[in-house]
Amino acid sequence: MPAKRACQKEKSDSVFGQARKSSKMFRAGLYARVSTNDQQTLPMQLRALREYVDRRGWTVALQVREIGSGAAKRQARENLLEAARRREIDVVLVWRLDRWGRSVSDLFATLQELDHLGVSFVSLTEALDLTTPAGRAMAGLLAIFAEFEREILRERTRAGLAQARLNGKRLGRPETAAQHATEIRKLHRFGISKSEIARRLQIGRTSVRRILGAKS
Repeated sequence: MPAKRACQKEKSDSVFGQARKSSKMFRAGLYARVSTNDQQTLPMQLRALREYVDRRGWTVALQVREIGSGAAKRQARENLLEAARRREIDVVLVWRLDRWGRSVSDLFATLQELDHLGVSFVSLTEALDLTTPAGRAMAGLLAIFAEFEREILRERTRAGLAQARLNGKRLGRPETAAQHATEIRKLHRFGISKSEIARRLQIGRTSVRRILGAKS
């Protein structure tokens, strides 16, 4: 009978298969984010995050919520990172990894910064817990995927530039109207209208008028 009670206690002290850390009272920063069209899940995320904090015996030091598209700058997330830099929190808690990172590279970069600050990270859905050895091992895999993602982007960029060259497109910074000044004046002396000059050189008519109005 005592052995059974000990077994039940051991189960109650585990979270996602990992032993609860009772040696330190972590100050948790909660981050919940939803898209503009999915705001109804925000209370659910926060409730799950708070329940997890209670099970781990931590305290909520900061709670941040954000609404917006994935491509937009995540100012609320930046505020949470600022709190981590000020050592006001010990662990960041999120509902799902895609709620936190815009890409694998972005996710890995922020996790790396948190690690350097001595701040842990937990994602509930993926059971990613960087307060444990197993979680830190999983984070190592993110570095591999992040580099893979960067290499894919670099390869796509190189392929796009090569295709543009084949199509005869000029690469680099676009030419300014001032660089066409000599040609603009030459065409104008030949009786070409300002509108036609702008069309041929693919510049604005205002730029043509400004160059012709300036002293040579």
